Amino acid sequence: MAYDERMRGKMIAAPMPPPPHRQIPDFNRRIIASNGPELRVYQAWKGSNIFCFGGRLIFGPDVRSLFLTVFLIVTPVILFCSFVSHEIISEFQPHIGNLIIVACAIFTSYVMFLLFLTSSRDPGIIPRNLHPPEDEGSCISADWPATHGGGSNLPPVKDVVVNGIVVKVKYCQTCMLYRPPRCSHCSICNNCVERFDHHCPWVGQCIGKRNYRFFFMFVSSTTVLCLYVFAFCWVNVSRIMGAYHCSLWKAFLKSPFSGILILYTFVCGWFVGGLTAFHLYLICTNQTTYENFRYRYDGKMNPYNRGFVRNIVEIFFSKIPKSKNIFRAKVKWDSFSPFAPSMSLGHSLSPEMPKTSFDVEVGKRQAVADEDFEEIQSHIDNVGGMERCPTQPRHKIQDHKANWEITPDTRILAAEFDLEHGLTDRQKISRDH
Repeated sequence: MAYDERMRGKMIAAPMPPPPHRQIPDFNRRIIASNGPELRVYQAWKGSNIFCFGGRLIFGPDVRSLFLTVFLIVTPVILFCSFVSHEIISEFQPHIGNLIIVACAIFTSYVMFLLFLTSSRDPGIIPRNLHPPEDEGSCISADWPATHGGGSNLPPVKDVVVNGIVVKVKYCQTCMLYRPPRCSHCSICNNCVERFDHHCPWVGQCIGKRNYRFFFMFVSSTTVLCLYVFAFCWVNVSRIMGAYHCSLWKAFLKSPFSGILILYTFVCGWFVGGLTAFHLYLICTNQTTYENFRYRYDGKMNPYNRGFVRNIVEIFFSKIPKSKNIFRAKVKWDSFSPFAPSMSLGHSLSPEMPKTSFDVEVGKRQAVADEDFEEIQSHIDNVGGMERCPTQPRHKIQDHKANWEITPDTRILAAEFDLEHGLTDRQKISRDH
């Protein structure tokens, strides 16, 4: 009895163990987070961009390539100023030689500034819609095989008149909007960009309406810098050949950095010089790189060409529009669904199912082969078309569905065509019968 009383006293005096930790479900965690502090737009951005300095600077996901670009530009300038400059100063009068070196350094700083402006600003990103536009029809047509999820009854393209010429604009499934003319969705940055030219890996940013001017100035200025260093290195080599009465090879041996810089700037000059000439042609004809490679306006009339002078004025002397995004604006957790990570096809499927990406813009089908796609599409046309159209009898759906097993590939494609719900309903019907 005494032993039992002592043990009972110890049990009463002993502190109770803490309750086991319960893991909060994701849904409840989201509810709790909705009462937390407000976030800013750039902190919940849906694209692949990288923001710096509190959302004041926006870069592409490949911003690291900027370090390589800076290295390729700054390194030859440092070699020129360090090893070739003293020979140039001795060739010319001291104040002229110093002016040549200082001008090279200042012009390089100007090129770096243009590179920074090109890569760190909004290229013209169009904000995403919270919901798709209103449906414009009650039944999917068989002629619309590219109508995927998001806007179920929306046509994939629309006709817009630009300067008296009909231009087709496409519906973006990611941004849930009809892209304005000359707009395209960048698969790298995952944004729709106005007047999309291309995504430049050398600057780590899309080139669009708001930074194309700076991009061209950067490329052309880099070309001038290459020619500048190339010319004065040749002046130095020529001076050595005249002073020592030697051949070109011996002159390179006496000033090896001059020979290296001549070879380097010659190769780079061809690259950036050709790029400058190409974009000069695009500016004069009011085209983008994307339009030039995709549409080939040489074979038909360009609806955006306003003449040589007006085209140049539009690029260099028009006012740059303000950004349509306020990246530092505050948003609440439960209201920034257009900024939250995208629930695309790859995220909506289970982890066991392969992630599939469909590039509608260029017509690529990466996960499903062409023959498989046609076979699966025939099933969807037979079954999904009746599901969408209320005029079809209900019993016909069962006839098509009775012996059809839904494979993983079929489920992937059905998810993109927004037929996953319809297929599930038909599966329940077949089980009941």
